[in-house]
Amino acid sequence: MKNLKLSWEVLTEVELQREKGEEFLKLSAVDIERNRLFFASSANFIYTTQAPSPQVEEAWSRTSVAASTQLIDLETGDFITCLEYAMEKEALIIGTSEGLILLYSVDDNATEIVGRVEGGVRCISPSPDGDLLALITGFGQILVMNLDWDLLYEMPLDNLPEGVDIHESAFSADSSEPSISWRGDGKFLSLSKVYDSFPLHKKLKVWERDSGVLLSVSDPKPFMGSVVYWSQSGAKIAAVYNREEENQCPSVVFFEKNGLERSSFRINEPMHATLEFLKFNCNSDLLAAIVRGEVFDTLKIWYFSNSHWYLKQEMRYSKEDKVKFMWDLTDPLKLICWTLAGRIITCKFVWVTAVIGNSTAFVIDGSKVLVTPFSLSLTPPPMSFLILEFPSSVRDLTFCSKISQNRLAASLSDGSLCIVELPLLDLWDELEDQIFKIEASYCGINYGPLLHVAWLDSHMLLGVSHFGSGPSNSSKRASPDGDVHSGYYLHEIEIRCSEDCVAGSVTCSGWHAESLHQLYLEGLVISIAPNTLSRYSAFVQLEGGKAFEYTSKLGLKRGDRLQRYDDMNFLSTCPRMDVAPIQGYARERPLLLGLDDNGRLHLEGRILCNNCSNFSFYSNSGNGMITHVIIATKQDLLFIVDVGDIVQGQLEKYDNFVPFLKKKKGENESISINMWEKGAQIVGVLHGDESAVILQTLRGNLECVFPRKLVLTSIINALAQGRFKDALQMVRRHRIDFNLIVDHCGWQAFIGSAADFVLQVNNLNHITEFACAIKHENVMETLYRNCVSLPCLKGDKGLAYGEPKGTDSDNKVSSVLMAIRKALEEQIEETPARELCILTTLAKSSPPALEEALRRIKVVRELELSASTDPKRLLHPSSEESLKHLLWLSDSEAVFEAALGLYDLNLAAIVALNSQKDPKEFLPFLQELECMPTILMQYNIDLKLQRYESALRHIISAGDHYYEDCMNLIRKVPELFPLGLQLIGDPPKRQQVLEAWGDHLNATKCFEDAATTYLCCSCLEKALKAYRACGNWMGVLTVAGLIKLGKDDLLLLARELSEELQALGKPGDAAKILLEYCGDIDNGISLLVEARNWEEALRVTFLHRRDDMTLVVKSASLECASMLVGEYNDGVEKVGKYLTRYLAVRQRRLLLAATIRTDKQSMSYLDDETASQASSNFSGMSAYTTG
Repeated sequence: MKNLKLSWEVLTEVELQREKGEEFLKLSAVDIERNRLFFASSANFIYTTQAPSPQVEEAWSRTSVAASTQLIDLETGDFITCLEYAMEKEALIIGTSEGLILLYSVDDNATEIVGRVEGGVRCISPSPDGDLLALITGFGQILVMNLDWDLLYEMPLDNLPEGVDIHESAFSADSSEPSISWRGDGKFLSLSKVYDSFPLHKKLKVWERDSGVLLSVSDPKPFMGSVVYWSQSGAKIAAVYNREEENQCPSVVFFEKNGLERSSFRINEPMHATLEFLKFNCNSDLLAAIVRGEVFDTLKIWYFSNSHWYLKQEMRYSKEDKVKFMWDLTDPLKLICWTLAGRIITCKFVWVTAVIGNSTAFVIDGSKVLVTPFSLSLTPPPMSFLILEFPSSVRDLTFCSKISQNRLAASLSDGSLCIVELPLLDLWDELEDQIFKIEASYCGINYGPLLHVAWLDSHMLLGVSHFGSGPSNSSKRASPDGDVHSGYYLHEIEIRCSEDCVAGSVTCSGWHAESLHQLYLEGLVISIAPNTLSRYSAFVQLEGGKAFEYTSKLGLKRGDRLQRYDDMNFLSTCPRMDVAPIQGYARERPLLLGLDDNGRLHLEGRILCNNCSNFSFYSNSGNGMITHVIIATKQDLLFIVDVGDIVQGQLEKYDNFVPFLKKKKGENESISINMWEKGAQIVGVLHGDESAVILQTLRGNLECVFPRKLVLTSIINALAQGRFKDALQMVRRHRIDFNLIVDHCGWQAFIGSAADFVLQVNNLNHITEFACAIKHENVMETLYRNCVSLPCLKGDKGLAYGEPKGTDSDNKVSSVLMAIRKALEEQIEETPARELCILTTLAKSSPPALEEALRRIKVVRELELSASTDPKRLLHPSSEESLKHLLWLSDSEAVFEAALGLYDLNLAAIVALNSQKDPKEFLPFLQELECMPTILMQYNIDLKLQRYESALRHIISAGDHYYEDCMNLIRKVPELFPLGLQLIGDPPKRQQVLEAWGDHLNATKCFEDAATTYLCCSCLEKALKAYRACGNWMGVLTVAGLIKLGKDDLLLLARELSEELQALGKPGDAAKILLEYCGDIDNGISLLVEARNWEEALRVTFLHRRDDMTLVVKSASLECASMLVGEYNDGVEKVGKYLTRYLAVRQRRLLLAATIRTDKQSMSYLDDETASQASSNFSGMSAYTTG
């Protein structure tokens, strides 16, 4: 879905050697290596010139070009009939009417006769590889020879009847020149210029290259002349049918190599028009032809898509020019035209998207424009929503979409300008399937077809005209203000309508166009893009990527109308240029992006992307400010780039817009989107909440994708504006996690706006779905952390709300659902559906508030049992319906236990029955409970539900008869000991509880706590054992004092404690016991030395005046010091060795990582078809591999 736009044209003229009318150009050839053009004239002159190019200084304003001339010396009456350039010979191959085959070297200016054929040379066609040469003689023979001029084989064009002399047969039946067409790979050649028994019917024949064997012959068809051309891809052979016998216009028909007709289309010209020079471009996607009419000649260019041929360009020429053309052999969008008088026109085209304005497609198909608003219908052409039919073919168009006006301007091939005003999109329903005929606007002066038409305002146009040597009726076109300059002019055109515009209708006539100002340009205009941030302003790009801003006099305050901005220049010429208006980022000017022929995306003197195939803009704001740039790469990847990243130069996260070789698990995989079909292109976007990118495949069908990044941005934008209903609809439509609505600014902020959320959504089914999806996870930090930025946008409405009182600051689910439940009760009138929604919020709380939900159901059930006529009963669903809803949301076993927790056995039975439980499982249990006293029933229910605190309270309240059950419960659930002490007031029983608690702590090896507990209940023996078990010798000796242990027993206990402490590795404590309780000085000092407590050992020796022990302490300390110094030296040596090894390994790992990274980066730029399938050079190699 794209239109072919003329980007620029360069017009030059070759000065012929003879007077006008005595000499004209007949043939052409091209040297692609040296960019040279060769022309042969009727006077046998060969003209050599450089191909016109905008890179040549002032080539755009020249009217003549220097050309070297050489006369080919031929006999009188002989003339040149064929001209081809042989790249291998670096010379021209010339054929003459007398049969001479000449080799003319342009550089040496030498002519060599290499052969002669009888009957003259009618056609010369080299093979695509340049190895062979096919000739057609005047006697209807095909000669195939190599470049050594050896004849390989010869074959007749047709089998002549017996008795007919080949030398008497000539091409008198048809005056058109014969032509040979080779397939792109050179394996076959075809021709339609053959004899047949029907004078107006011919056959298409295909021969093999190597042997000259006739491969296929078509049925006799009314071929027009000898126009036949094989597409470069080799898929089809194009020819032309003459349908005058059927009173129809000529048609282009396509054949397969087996001679069978595949398809055709009509050229929509008068019946007597003739079609010549049918040629494909080097990519085989464009088909051009010259149509000779009665008044003028036209160059038509068609494009094939979705089983339809679209006429994308039409350029008119006067009949005196007898224009011919040739495609550039390397550039598929460059075409060179030339006339008999020596005028050369080089045209450069560019593909532009047909989706412009408010996501509306305007597809050019000759004089028709197929209009489809994608916001209403995603219809691929050739189908459309409505059709605009113009007086002649459309060459360029532009669309202006304002708040109250939608206007389309079209520049036509006849030089006229048409204006159409379309209604607002809300009023387009009545226009579907209609065809509107558009009238040309009235213009005082004919400037010819305008190029680069752009709207400055809804009533002001800007366009470019070329004066001096235009292709269409140049003698009749006026020069502005009588200026004699030849070149490009900018025209500022005012648009007004003399008819009243009716709302909801299409205004097709009554338009007037008046040129207010014109400005001569000293350069070649490449493209124009309106500046939407400034009224009456547009950016103009000249050759070389130079950027200018044109401002109308209506919007100009001071300065020149055309002002240059060097800081916005592109690094090279960019045929496609677009303006992205942005807001913020401390910028006053928009972003000016350009895409050059090499796939480089330019911005302000830098390159954003080196492998871009197409790009588009997306805006999620209501004011039209661009927020994202969508980039499609040559590797069929789609990148969604934030404008902020472009402005701030933070493009590293997009990995240079190249495909990944291999992604690690957990690595950011949301950077790019793989387009499902190779060659798919961006044709447009749907802005705002639609957040869609429209792609068109090579087949022509349209696909709409919704990039996750754009969808999330739209949702967050809607939430920031407080549009909860729109946000919820987008979440449901695109299957986004509902938690995004809660987490985008924090769930605490959402709680404050829960009432607005419920009021706006006003759909209980949607609120129920939302409540079921709430979870504790923060999706902004997990699931969508790579798609949207955190924190949320400043100024969000949700930030104004604080955390409500009474909410659990750590429980997101319960707090959010509580806020929703409160908002439902306050904002929504009481209905059965509301009650079910409230039950959902209770069931989905964390933990589920099933008891509260069952209480609400119980109230309804009691009303039903009492046969009450209370009106509230009608505002609630039945208890059975509510219960089934609760069971559907929750685990049936959990609901049954919650019903038991209410101590309502009847309700529990109803729950069990509705949950399809087997009565044998629950009925005996419920009957047993029913037979118990209330307290015991509650106690047993609490035990089953493991609500032990409640069970303890109930069993204690049952009386002293159940004291043993109480103690058993406490022993079974040790966490109940503190509660038991609170609830039991009898001191003896409290002592028993404390002793049992101590036994429990002792059994769990909490000896310190057990000893403390034993002391509380005066169990001193157990306390002493507990202290001794935990190694607390001071506690042991303290309790021994409380017990009043005897002296000998105390001494024995001290000796035992000392030995135990020594075994535990505590010689210092053991020494203290020996010194203080046993009086053993020698062993005490020895233990202090063992503990390396030198100061204390010396203090004790001096205290007891033991000089002998002082020497023992000194010698032990010296020995210890010597050992520590030795260990330190050994440690220093080991650390040195380890450090050396670490540095060596680290250096090797860094080198290995750099090598792997370099290989991955180089592999990223490889095309999939050229990438090697061989295993990595590092396979079998480890990061720890040693040399």
